[in-house]
Amino acid sequence: MNMGAPVNQIQPTAGFPQKFSHLDITAKGQRRASVALRALETLWFNTGTLCNITCVNCYIESSPKNDRLAYLARAEAKGFLDEAAALAGPPAEIGFTGGEPFMNPDILGMIEDSLAAGHRVLVLTNAMRPMQRLKAPLLDLNRRFLGRLAVRVSLDHYEAANHEKVRGAQTWSSAVDGLSWLAHNGFNVTVAGRKLWDESELAMRKGYRDVFEKLAIDIDVDDPSRLVLFPEMDSRTDVPEITEECWGILGKSPESVMCSNARMVVKRKGADRPAIVACTLLPYDPAFELGATLAEASRPVKLNHRYCAQFCVLGGASCSAHN
Repeated sequence: MNMGAPVNQIQPTAGFPQKFSHLDITAKGQRRASVALRALETLWFNTGTLCNITCVNCYIESSPKNDRLAYLARAEAKGFLDEAAALAGPPAEIGFTGGEPFMNPDILGMIEDSLAAGHRVLVLTNAMRPMQRLKAPLLDLNRRFLGRLAVRVSLDHYEAANHEKVRGAQTWSSAVDGLSWLAHNGFNVTVAGRKLWDESELAMRKGYRDVFEKLAIDIDVDDPSRLVLFPEMDSRTDVPEITEECWGILGKSPESVMCSNARMVVKRKGADRPAIVACTLLPYDPAFELGATLAEASRPVKLNHRYCAQFCVLGGASCSAHN
């Protein structure tokens, strides 16, 4: 890690072809940092990459046409829930991401199985039509498992125009309608925004506060677990590689990184069975596929990707509901 310049400085990548090319050694010849699985606190299920909209800079390239990750079936998810139940420390939280999770025809069953097994559940959604067509069964699940089902809604900015620059035309009103419905019907609801805008975090939180007050939605914008502002991930920019010495330089611990407490199940298109990857950010990279069982996936993860630095270590972000 080059500490001669600010850690957030962005440079073109063309001159750094060797970065992130060796599993154990950085381009500067230093030992690459790795992260051990301290405890499996969150088990993520990627329900599939299909989505009802196409967003700018979607890290997983979700769209109405992208099916690189197939729909995960209820029975497949149940197998991992059963394996998790046998662990000495089973995960407290089950997360569902996509794509748009509510497009998966088995999503309600997978949520119910997770809740019935005693886990908290977090679902990431754009809160648009795929979710809204399931209002009745969602109300039933929330009633039966009160307080254990959380829904995180993506609002990329507090202004409609900027949100639609990312999500597309006519996406704001539908998302806000879904968010309002969740909040006014007793769901544990949070919001996720993005730090791609040229403004301070303080200004962003004030902007969201104004929107929530107008909608009569009770979300504490100063609580980073209720309003999550994610750093951007951009494969076109240069980022430093994380070495073993970086933990001390940055004053951080490997335990602060998502792969120390989480894993994600994916089902690749055409695959016979699901696989487990290191985290929610790297569903396609084969270097981060850890096995077909939770036991196999318990091995340490080498931070050999720019997203490890950009999002997790330097960005300080986590996809869990409890950072």
